[in-house]
This record gives sequence, structure tokens and C-alpha cells, in this order.
Amino acid sequence: MISSLTEQAISLLKQLIETPSFSSEEDQTAQHIEQWFQLQNMPYQRTMNNVWAINKHFDETKPTLLLNSHHDTVKPNNGYTKDPFKAVIEDGKLYGLGSNDAGGCLVSLLSTFAYFYDKDNLNYNLVMVASAEEESSGDNGLNSMLSVIPKIDVAIVGEPTLMHLAVAEKGLVVFDAIVKGTPSHAAHPNNDNAIYNTISVLEWFKNYEFTKTSKALGKVKMTVTQINAGKQHNAVPANVDLVVDVRVNDKYSNQDIVNILQQEAPCDSIIPRSTKLNSSSIPIDHPLVKAGIEIGRNTYGSPTLSDQAVLSCPSLKLGPGDSTRSHSADEFIYINEIEEGIKIYIELLNRVIL
Repeated sequence: MISSLTEQAISLLKQLIETPSFSSEEDQTAQHIEQWFQLQNMPYQRTMNNVWAINKHFDETKPTLLLNSHHDTVKPNNGYTKDPFKAVIEDGKLYGLGSNDAGGCLVSLLSTFAYFYDKDNLNYNLVMVASAEEESSGDNGLNSMLSVIPKIDVAIVGEPTLMHLAVAEKGLVVFDAIVKGTPSHAAHPNNDNAIYNTISVLEWFKNYEFTKTSKALGKVKMTVTQINAGKQHNAVPANVDLVVDVRVNDKYSNQDIVNILQQEAPCDSIIPRSTKLNSSSIPIDHPLVKAGIEIGRNTYGSPTLSDQAVLSCPSLKLGPGDSTRSHSADEFIYINEIEEGIKIYIELLNRVIL
């Protein structure tokens, strides 16, 4: 059965790769996932571009485990030498946009769900959600499904982790900051040039350190990622606009970060775009983590964001593929990573007692 599921998983992944599915444009990949459920003779539901199902013997008296990964992708970058929408296997690698992030995880979790779907002796329920809009943190992704699907107690979120256990994940706050000055003609003296004023501000952001360090996630990481000012060569602008990316460890809430920067950052204005993408974690002694450790998986803290950020229950990030390949040119996943992923997911779920 596992061999057959693996073959079908790879076939589905090829279809997903060859079907553009940028965030909020996942209609056609959702259709492919629906067809996969039909092929497995498993009932499912679709809510917008999210496709989901529950196991055959769902029992409200048991705890519920969510299996989730996403089928949207970012847009391909300019570094591709291969067609990003062509699924090609070379030297054991399946190339294509979304192959690693997170198509391999998604098809492996779907296969795992199919393996357990009709088993009547599980000590927990399963809910499978193939979600949309993860890459854009959109309003119509997993967050919109939490009021639709049954209440969940714990989750596995499929993202590429080399099948090791990401027991914590940094949150994210993006800030728009303004440094002001006095606008003027470039030919005249000006001791309040907004661009020059920005030099010390950039140094402050570069050197600032948040005091609390997390065992799993390390320090908060703050980076100025965009800067914009001026429209013509002979005019000193009134403002310089900055974008600041802050990756938040589990020692701070996102609102804590907002409060600190609004009090301390030497900007004329610094406003968060959103505070909803908080850090997440699962206790190291949670049965799901303990089961993973028992089968030889390592634990670590992940610096990248996923749909874990919208969950209020404990969640574990786990999946085939390597995070460093995500959003890269000529993205790929090894075929044997998918095979291994399905086997480890199944071994983990066979072992865990919730």
C-alpha cells in the first residue's frame, strides 16, 4: 500500500508543479487535489481553495490531530535555468516550482492520511487540510479553516525540515518606518537631510539586540530589508521610508516587539503591518515530539515562518525536503525524500499516543 501511495504522490506532485498556483490563484491545483481524493474513494470537502477531509472513524471523544500543508507557491525568480512549471526528474531529483516548498510535504501528508483513513483503532482523529495562501499569509488560507474544521488539539505542519522535528518557529513582524528631514534644493545647504539622518538610524537597527534569547530559537533577528527616498536628482526628500523585518523568538510576543521598537527606535514613525504571525512551539515532552525522538529524529528551532503562526494549539513542523531550497532557482526535491517522508510520517503516527 505504501508503495502504491508513493507512486500516486509523485504523480500528483508532478501535476501540482505543472499547474501555476500563486497565492490566491490556487483554483486549479485545488481541483487536482480533489481528483486525488476521488481516486482514493475518500470523501472530502472544499472551502474556497482549501481541500480537507476527516478520517472515516472520526470520534468526537478522541483528541484530533491536524495534518496540514499548502499548495500555493511564490512566483519563480529570475535565476531559473529550467522551466519552473515543468516537472522533470534528473539524477533522482524532481525539479519544478513548489516541489520542495511545499509540494513534497503536501503529497506525503496526503498519502499518510490515506494510509490511516479507514483504520478503526486509532487513539486520535485525523483532519487533513491542503491549504491555500500560505506564502502570502492570506485571509483565505488555513486561518480561515479553523472555524470550519473540527476543533484540533495538535498539528503537524508540512514544511521542508529534512524530516527532523522543528519544535519551535520564529514569528514575524514587518514594520514600515519613516525618517524625516527638511526638504530642499540640492544646491542649497541643508543640515537636516533625511537621507543623511538615516545613516545613524540604520546603524541603530544593525547594532540593536533584544535581550531575551530562546534555547530553541536563539535571538530575535531584526533586518532592514527595503529603503526608498527621493524622486529627482536635484531635490532633497522630506522622508526616507524603511521596511524592517523582525523574526521573533518565543520569549517575546509580537506586541512586545512593537512596544519596544516604538519606544526605542530612533525613527519619526515605526508602524507594524500586522501582529498576527506570532512564534509557535510544542513542548519537548509532548507525545508527538517524544515519538519522533524515539524513531531517531532530531529537534531544532526553525527561523522560517509557516502556517503554524495561525494555530493556537501545539504544532510540530515536519516534512521532506530542505528549507534552504525553498524559493530558490531550479527548486527540487529528491524522489527518495518523498518516499522517506511517507514512511516516517506513518511510523510516527503509528507510535504516538495522544
